Amino acid sequence: MQRNITHNFSNVYTPVKAILIYQKENNEQERRSSDDEVYVESYDIGRNGRPVNAHPLSLKESLYFSDMLRIRHVTENSFLKCRGILPANLLYLEKESDGFAIWHTPPMERELFFVPELGIPCGHMKVPAMLWKGSGDQLSVFALNDRRKPMLNSPLFHAPYFNMYSDGRVCMGTVKLGIHGDTCLEDFIGLWEKYFFSSYFSHTIGGGSIAGMNIVQLWQQQAKSGQKFPGGHLVRTGKTLKDILV
Repeated sequence: MQRNITHNFSNVYTPVKAILIYQKENNEQERRSSDDEVYVESYDIGRNGRPVNAHPLSLKESLYFSDMLRIRHVTENSFLKCRGILPANLLYLEKESDGFAIWHTPPMERELFFVPELGIPCGHMKVPAMLWKGSGDQLSVFALNDRRKPMLNSPLFHAPYFNMYSDGRVCMGTVKLGIHGDTCLEDFIGLWEKYFFSSYFSHTIGGGSIAGMNIVQLWQQQAKSGQKFPGGHLVRTGKTLKDILV
């Protein structure tokens, strides 16, 4: 499956080195093998973008490239690696460099922050059980109407929060993400929950922030009552846990 990753590019990369590998020509009837003689030539890249200063690859350069490849290999193998036993609330783990994790949290009290324009006081409020799906650069959140561990056929509900798209994705705004290629699973889960609840809820996005009543009034009511989140105001998405395991 092809993916457009252009949005992930935030830095400009300039070519500085090129390597050309020559291999000894064999008789057409002979097979090439890893034992064939090779010669490696290294080039610097000039200001005009053309290779200059051709020279045999030095031992120093070889060690430098070897370290780069080793570090990348270690980093990729470290992403979403667990320090010990897998967390009890983990539901699914795709442990690749572009992988993701799915976990759930029970109904609880969390500190929520709202921009003044909404007229909702900030403070500790009861929130519903939630299902989270996080990757290296994106978070999706759903609500659950059951505190028990969800099953594959468990229905997902729209997360009754601001800053939400209708498909469950969260608009993170200007939040600076600190999730990297070597972030372990425990930190990964903790960081995404921190980013979500530490951000200021500020706006609705067309078709998102769906609840069974006006969402501003819903959270004004929660702030005032201090009661557990009313499950009757959760709205089904039409999806189950199985539908988001991709």
